[in-house]
Amino acid sequence: MDAFTAGLLQRIRATETDLTRAREEGDDFLAEVEQAELDDLHRLAAEHGVQVA
Repeated sequence: MDAFTAGLLQRIRATETDLTRAREEGDDFLAEVEQAELDDLHRLAAEHGVQVA
């Protein structure tokens, strides 16, 4: 696995964790921000052929 793929997958995992935390804390604004970031990361992964488990 190259550095780009590893870094992207790490960012996705971190963003998923942050999104879950925001939802659990009831922070709707932060949850929206994290969801948008996660959507962008998934788009980037798809564009580069990175499989997200």
